[in-house]
Amino acid sequence: MSTKYDRIGIGYNETRKADPYLLSRLYDLLQPTDNGKYLDIGCGTGNYTIPLYQKGIDLVGVDPSDHMLKVAHSRCSDIDWQQGTATEHHCAPKSMDGVVASLTIHHWPDIEAGMHALYECIKPGGRMVIFTSTSEQMEGYWLRHYFPQMLADSIQQMPAWKEIESAFLKSGFVNLEVEKYFIQPDLQDLFLYAGKERPQLYLDENVRRGISSFSDLSRKEEIEKGLKMLEDDLERKVWKSCAQRYSNDKGDYLFIVGHKPN
Repeated sequence: MSTKYDRIGIGYNETRKADPYLLSRLYDLLQPTDNGKYLDIGCGTGNYTIPLYQKGIDLVGVDPSDHMLKVAHSRCSDIDWQQGTATEHHCAPKSMDGVVASLTIHHWPDIEAGMHALYECIKPGGRMVIFTSTSEQMEGYWLRHYFPQMLADSIQQMPAWKEIESAFLKSGFVNLEVEKYFIQPDLQDLFLYAGKERPQLYLDENVRRGISSFSDLSRKEEIEKGLKMLEDDLERKVWKSCAQRYSNDKGDYLFIVGHKPN
């Protein structure tokens, strides 16, 4: 199963590491039980799977990328790593006490089908925990000023809140919980908007390489032009006035929890 991360995943872990705060929220929202079994869908190289496992959670890590799974296995061979997707996994119906999905639903070809397939594998009373952005939130990223086409492509790929909510509810989940997340200056997992308060991060090629929007969706000419604009604005100390025009209260990302009825 060849995927984009088989192409762009080289060096991924140089800048993509589990952030302690995000890890703690995923753990608390999942509410794992001592004898439960859980699925991390779109697990990548296990950046959150492994520390969740180290906190005592029995996990299966599923990802479509063979390269990412090989890296994950080399980091922790005790976890059951499986190649698959949200719709094509090896989990039996009602076999999981919960599912976690971090920064992955925008890669699902069909979010409703993926959500339904994961709902089926969760036991009654279990929960689905997602960490994601929405297309509406991305409209408020100041990155749009410097990389307009890249962000337009990323926004088109990202589901809107209504689409996410509908997929949860149509699958059968109830009592949705939604928690806004605003980027913190000490964020350790350098995904797309990690540089919200640290714009100099985007000048680092290693950081850009770990972000799929830069490494897979971007156009070289636009990136070069945008980086030059950003570098000039930082030098002239006018970047902040540009960024402030995009200030909003929508949150930069969301934690979403869906409950499967007993």
